[in-house]
Amino acid sequence: MTDLYDAIFRRRDVRAEFTGEPIADATLERILTAAHAAPSVGNSQPWDFVLVRGEETRRRFHEHVAIERETFASTLEGERAATFSRIKVEGILESTLGVVVTYDAERGGPAVLGRHAIADAGLYSSCLAIQNLWLAATAEGLGMGWVSFYREEFLQELLGIPASVRPVAWLCLGPVTQLQEVPDLVRHGWRPKRPLAEAVHVDRFRVRA
Repeated sequence: MTDLYDAIFRRRDVRAEFTGEPIADATLERILTAAHAAPSVGNSQPWDFVLVRGEETRRRFHEHVAIERETFASTLEGERAATFSRIKVEGILESTLGVVVTYDAERGGPAVLGRHAIADAGLYSSCLAIQNLWLAATAEGLGMGWVSFYREEFLQELLGIPASVRPVAWLCLGPVTQLQEVPDLVRHGWRPKRPLAEAVHVDRFRVRA
């Protein structure tokens, strides 16, 4: 097992490197247990994990994502369009399985301790579960990629998710040939890494030109 800092800095949003090989049941159990150990507002634990293995379901989602990719591509021009054309945005069919993480705003209700002033605190909790899952997968030598080119209502219908429950992420998970040293969007020239010094403020938010 790798240490925490190594997992943080090795973690990548994986697209093209999946092998499709199986994940041992015990390994998947450890990763999901780590995700389920995430902190949550009011201890509401508002997440669920839908494991998607079926080929037909993944194929239908892949087709939907391809349409959404083209929708986004149509808004780009020139160099930006050329750069995006080289970027793979998902590994839905190549990965071992999909893990869809959801958020149920009604869980822990009607009074969720700590959520009265910040309604999105529950959604943030599901995102913390995703981060735990991602780091655990990295520590286990697996890759993970977050697919965001989809419409929530499509995924709700595809997986039978109730209208009151939000699908926060489709995560592609599985063994990989490698984890890239440089993140894909940096490597392909979409956006460089922002220096830490630009993100740190002291006492008050400093507006930069």
